[in-house]
Formats: sequence, structure tokens, C-alpha cells
Amino acid sequence: MPIVAQSTETTDWVSRYADEVIEESERRAPGKPVVVASGLSPSGPIHLGNLREVMTPHLVADEIRRRGHEVRHLISWDDYDRYRKVPNGVVGVDDSWGEHIGRPLTAVPAPKGSPYASWAEHFKAAMVEALGELGVEFDGISQTEQYTSGTYREQILHAMKHRGDIDAILDQYRTKKAPAKKQSQKPLDEAELEAAEGSGAAADDDGTGSAGYFPYKPYCGECGKDLTTVTAYDDDTTELTYTCTACDFSETVRLSEFNRGKLVWKVDWPMRWAYEGVVFEPSGVDHSSPGSSFQVGGQIVGSIFGGKQPIGPMYAFVGISGMAKMSSSKGGVPTPGDALKIMEPQILRWLYARRRPNQSFKIAFDQEIQRLYDEWDKLEGKVADRSALPADVAAHSRAVGTAAGELPKTPRPMPYRTLASVADITAGAEDQTLRILSELDPADPLSSLDEVRPRLDRAEAWINTQVPADQRTVVRKEADTELIKSLDDQGRASLRLLLDGLDSHWSLDGLTHLVYGVPKVQAGFSADATPKELPAEIKVAQRTFFALLYHLLVGRDTGPRLPTLLLAVGQERVRKLLGE
Repeated sequence: MPIVAQSTETTDWVSRYADEVIEESERRAPGKPVVVASGLSPSGPIHLGNLREVMTPHLVADEIRRRGHEVRHLISWDDYDRYRKVPNGVVGVDDSWGEHIGRPLTAVPAPKGSPYASWAEHFKAAMVEALGELGVEFDGISQTEQYTSGTYREQILHAMKHRGDIDAILDQYRTKKAPAKKQSQKPLDEAELEAAEGSGAAADDDGTGSAGYFPYKPYCGECGKDLTTVTAYDDDTTELTYTCTACDFSETVRLSEFNRGKLVWKVDWPMRWAYEGVVFEPSGVDHSSPGSSFQVGGQIVGSIFGGKQPIGPMYAFVGISGMAKMSSSKGGVPTPGDALKIMEPQILRWLYARRRPNQSFKIAFDQEIQRLYDEWDKLEGKVADRSALPADVAAHSRAVGTAAGELPKTPRPMPYRTLASVADITAGAEDQTLRILSELDPADPLSSLDEVRPRLDRAEAWINTQVPADQRTVVRKEADTELIKSLDDQGRASLRLLLDGLDSHWSLDGLTHLVYGVPKVQAGFSADATPKELPAEIKVAQRTFFALLYHLLVGRDTGPRLPTLLLAVGQERVRKLLGE
């Protein structure tokens, strides 16, 4: 059943952009579907930073759908881009893949062992699977198919005819050395520099631009690479001559019939804006500086292709628990699929929904994920009792589902840190896991692990893949008799108080009350005394008591929360390890 749209009083960033996009779409193309867009290059693992390129328009498109409008969210797969370099850390790839540099990504073999036909399809498939799990509805467009089928032929011929005008626009942003004052501007991207410099670009006397500049790059008919230089072009016949610096191949083709090449990036992007009628598309901070593709494209789309630049925010980078800016050219960068192994889709959606696009944030793969889940569970409680702020309610609604309905969720969402602790201690043994989780709340025992899935599965995956072996919990097999014998009267008395209370406190809440209460009782206070009623020394006594229990149970100073650990170990074994 579709989720009810948020109130018009909601002031979250998604609603504000939805208002603007609907208004702009009606102005540009009244009565037609709203078009939002994303672009992804399957040049390697598509990481969590790239996901912001998709989630930003997705959230806006979904809000527009909730309001009853028809929306198309286009994802252009830039799979006809050149294979630039062999990325690090990709399994099944070695230096031999270097021979494919310069070929389209769809013409490069997939990594060894992959079931897919090409490099592009291999990395695209993983992202498509993750987007499906996240509930992202989109229309995928393969740029290989678009170019090789001749879909853009008219636009290509038009760009070639107006190459002088394009060159004049690009020339405004090329790095120049002024005689009186030096100006440092961001140079053109690699593809455009090759197109301009490789063809000997220089300004004509009439100022219309270089006759040698061509905004089109053919892929070589011999070696398949784009290391080509256009040496001649005739507007009337559309005959184009190029040579390949990689294999010395040369040929003359009719561009009106030739489908083995593409427009350079800063021309290709605005061409697509006009062709698809894109109203909303975000851009990364690296695309928004002077001379960047988004800024230059804004000039080219109108003056050359008769279209309009999309509206949309600049989005900030996404980090991973203290890691530097992510780059897909580096190995080991987490992908959406990696994140979805350790967190539910709702949590990952929430991370992107609750922060404005220009706000950077980090995704936790370390212990912080437990705090993140605690924060989410607290928000769920506030939403349920109607105490959450409107913007938080909106972000929660966008996280739990889409206009099509709610995403599958865990029926009984126990605390993530508890599930992780149990998974750590039991090493995934389902019978032991069910026993422990059933004892957390004796008044409402768990009957099946399916009630806590998929959250349990995510917590187990986090323990198994993200927690180092030396930080895993291993319960002692035998009691540490030497440590027990060395205890003073107070230490032995604390253990006695705990052991005597196990039977009557054997639940998560009961054991929490018990382990925190032992030092209070020993100091002459009630076990129910609040922190305000206790001296500061009690906290020191509690830490000392907790450290003793950890040493006796797992041989370390720290470990999982003690109430969870005690339940996991089981009462009989706890008594044995504590020297009874």
C-alpha cells in the first residue's frame, strides 16, 4: 500500500527541492513526466560516494511521486567511456588488463570468474542489485547502446557543425598565461585536452574557434581504442578522417553512418540534458567549480543544443568512519552492496535522507554502527509516540519506504549491539542464538530467529567481516582459579552477591539491574539508587567490578555488554567460571 505523502508543512530538504522541480518542470514541459537524472560510470566498484549521485534525485523523485505526479528517474550508465586505468584491489584483475586501456568499458573483459560479458556489466550488476534492495526505481540508459545504435547521430552532426562555437566556449576556461596578470583556472578534462591538443587546436583569426577542434572521439576500427586524432572533417558530406596513435590505423568514414565513437564529456553531458529534457540533476563538488563540466555544460546546453541546464544541488563527499575522500580508482572502497551486508536498507537510506546534499557525512563500518542503530531505534520510538520533529519524521518516512510502499523490515528489531554481541559469542550457532535471545525478555520470549531477521543477519555479517579477530569474544573454557584465589574479601563478596541474584534476575533488564546494583549494595546503598543519589566513587567501583567479571568470563578488560554476555554464556557456565 503506498505511503501517505508528508504534510505540506514539512520543511525537509527533499520537499523543498520537490516543490522547485515540479514548478520548473511545468514551466519547461507542461503536462509531461518530470525528468530527473543520475550518471554512473561502471569503470570499477561503484562506491558509497557515487550512491549520493543516485539517492539525491531518487528521494526528490519519490516525493514527487507521492504527490501524484509522473516521474522518470534516468540513470545513464557511462559504459561507453574509455577504460582509463587498471584499478587496484579488484579480484581477478592483473596487469594484463592494461592492454585494454582506451577501449570502451563494454569492450573490456569482466574480471576473472565473473559471469558477466564485460567489465561494465560486471560492475553495473552489483549496483543494480543494491539499488533494487534500496527501493530505487529508475530507467537505466546504456550509453554504449545509445551511441552504437545511432540514437545521438543528429546531435553529433550538430555538434560537429558547431564545433567552432563549442571551441570558443571551452576556450574561455582553458588555462592561459596572461602577460600582465597570471590567472590559474581549472583546465579541461583529459578527454577534451586530447581532443583539442591532439588535433592541433588554435584560435582562428575571425575568433570563431579552431578549425582543428573536434568535439567527437572515434574508437579505432583496428585496435578499438580511443587514442585517435581526427585530421579532417567535411560538413557537407560528413566525411571524417582519423588516425590512431596506438596502431597507426587510419580511415575515412561518413559520420552520418558511423556509430563507433562519442562526444567528449563536456559536450556529451549537456547534449543529454537537452535530449532527455532533464529538469533535476545534482553534481559533485568537483563538477561545480569554474571551468568544470557542469559549469561549462550550462553554456553549451543552451547555445548549442537549445536546451536548459538542470537545476540541482552540489553534493558533498561521503566518507567511511574517518577515511579520506573516496575514489573508485582506489581499491578497497566500500560499495552500497558492502554496506547492505552489515546494515538494513532503511538505515542506509536514512543516512542520505537526513543530511542536506551539501553536508558531508560518514558511513560507519566500525563500532560506530552500533551507535547509529541506537540512534535509529530511538527515532523509531519518537515517531511512534509522535514526539519527533517534522523534519525527522520526513527523513524516517523516506527511509522506511517509497511511494510504492514500505521496504521489508525486521518484525522484532532487537538492539543491533545486542544481536552483534550474541553473534560474536555464539559464532553463529542458531540454537544458542535463539536460546540467548529468548531469555532477553522472559515475559515475551522469541519463538523464531526469523522475528529478528534481517537485522540479525546484518549484525552477524558485521561481526564476521568488520571486527578483527583479536577483538572477537572467546569465553573461557575453565575458571581462572588463580585470579579467584587472589581476590580480597570485597572481590569475593561482589561475586557472591552476583551469583545469589542470578536466578531471580535472569533476563536482560534483570541482569542489567543486578550487575550495576552489586557495587551499590556493597557500598551501603540500595540497588535502585539513582546516579544523583550516589557518590562519584560508585562509578569507580562499578568499573572495577565489571573488569573483574570480564577477566573471569573472557580473559580481557572489556567485552560485550555484561548483561548480554551473561545471558550468552548461560547461567550454569557463568557459575562455573565465577568459581561456584
